[in-house]
Amino acid sequence: MAQLSFFRRPAAVLSCASVAGLLLLGGCASAPVPKEQLAVAEAAVKQASSTATGEGAPLELRVATDKLASARAAVASGDMTRARQLAEQTELDARVAELHAQTTRSRKAAEESQNAARALSEELDRKVVR
Repeated sequence: MAQLSFFRRPAAVLSCASVAGLLLLGGCASAPVPKEQLAVAEAAVKQASSTATGEGAPLELRVATDKLASARAAVASGDMTRARQLAEQTELDARVAELHAQTTRSRKAAEESQNAARALSEELDRKVVR
């Protein structure tokens, strides 16, 4: 029995060492290129640039385009995890730029409506006084 236990122990140690080695090698494997996230980020920046340019969100749009450039640089340097994070941040920043531009347009439209209503009210007041 002592001999049987002796032979099992090295096999168990070898098995554990093999599993540990595979886990270490798997951990060293690099993440894949975040193609989908980059494509979504690029589309979001393109959409935002068509609505945000000159509409009160140029700063937000610039932040998004800068992060997209950083994501591409991270891909080029092989840091796929960072590239994925930057691509996701780019998408969010582009959406912020787009929403900021829409808010600015809505405020301008509301101001124009208020001015038109005020002008109409003044015109009516003048006609009633005459």
